[in-house]
Amino acid sequence: MAVFMPKYRLFSKAVNLKPNPRQWSARWTIVQRSIYGSRQLQHQQQPNSSSTNQHNHHHQQQHQHQHQHHHQQQQQFHHQSTTAGGWLTWRGVFLRWTPIGICMVVAAKWHLHNRELDKKGLPRTAAKWQAKMYCSLPLRLLSRCWGWMADRRVPKPVRPMLYGLYSNTFGVKMEEAAPDNFKEYRSLGEFFTRPLKEDARPIDPKTSFVSPCDGRILHFGAANSNLIEQVKGVSYSLEAFLGPPTWTTKDAPGMVEKVKKNASPDSVLYQCVIYLAPGDYHRFHSPTLWKPELRRHFSGELLSVSPKIAGWIPGLFCLNERAVYIGKWKHGFFSYTAVGATNVGSVEIFMDEKLKTNKWVGLACGSHKHKEYDELEMPADKYLEKGELVGQFRMGSTIVLIFEAPKEFKFNLFPGQRVKVGERLGTFEGTEEAVENPEEVKRAIQSLDAVEAITV
Repeated sequence: MAVFMPKYRLFSKAVNLKPNPRQWSARWTIVQRSIYGSRQLQHQQQPNSSSTNQHNHHHQQQHQHQHQHHHQQQQQFHHQSTTAGGWLTWRGVFLRWTPIGICMVVAAKWHLHNRELDKKGLPRTAAKWQAKMYCSLPLRLLSRCWGWMADRRVPKPVRPMLYGLYSNTFGVKMEEAAPDNFKEYRSLGEFFTRPLKEDARPIDPKTSFVSPCDGRILHFGAANSNLIEQVKGVSYSLEAFLGPPTWTTKDAPGMVEKVKKNASPDSVLYQCVIYLAPGDYHRFHSPTLWKPELRRHFSGELLSVSPKIAGWIPGLFCLNERAVYIGKWKHGFFSYTAVGATNVGSVEIFMDEKLKTNKWVGLACGSHKHKEYDELEMPADKYLEKGELVGQFRMGSTIVLIFEAPKEFKFNLFPGQRVKVGERLGTFEGTEEAVENPEEVKRAIQSLDAVEAITV
């Protein structure tokens, strides 16, 4: 054992130890230099001889070379620890220790917030500070850059490879597109907004309410209060989403009652949220025959509207940029909203050329007040037929339908279901639906104004 080893043997082992300078820190080189220096003094005290002198000369040259190397290594260490921001310098404290500390604090707060929600049996949603951190990301700049890039012309030889990679990644069905040749699309934007063949999306003629787009059902159901669900367990404010109900003079206690055209208790407000993935058909259509009367454009954030983010940030649809079209159909109130999202270059509505989306705004996350929107009255004779093309996204996003219908209306859906344009979304129990006469439907819509005037 090293405890019973004589001191001269310990010293001889330390002298014979020759570590690799590349594997030892610069601080150990000082100890190593002192050891080799003591060894040099020990050799000088020995009797002079020819072999000893040759050995000392060779050792001195070797030691001088090591000394120069160790000196350079020490200078390099000193330079890194002082000028390059070492861990123990002020620069190292601010650029290294401080970010680590901030990350640890954020992780601890995140964990405590989730644990508190778990104790209450609530879904793990974002706190206000988490939502503000997410909103502080340059998502609008990223979306504008993406929109600019999507409008750039793609060389014709590169198009099959680029569009083919995108199609394979997101499951695009090119056999439904018109045209179905990759080389016909001059830019990514044209490829995203590709039209479909005429028979690719047949409209169900025996129902009055069909899917307006291809996508996945995020949520659906009745909206019985001002807070309605965007996904299960996570809600948003109806008034914050639509804005103040200035289109009606009805005096009612709640937002739901103000919105409804019919005062009958048998009339219910419903909603349906459909998410368009990047590989889906990016154009959206009218789900029924209805009359748009008012357009409101909210210049909000451009946060992701994917199912995970929608389940994490409460009131996501109220924060994001959106174009809300408010009007009526034969059963009462009807609203059609196209919600913007990250990397959506723009939202285009073909009947509304004045709409300009994805512009610079200086609003903070969560600071969007009800009056912070642009409003436009639609032409009095404007109607949208069932299945009529309404607009397009320059990438995937979300369509939100909020409408009034009798209590007999039932959705034929389940959460997460994939739907396509023209497919039936719901039915009226106890009523056999048939092909509608558009003129009769328009007369029923016009009669709602007289009914609303009587209720007021």
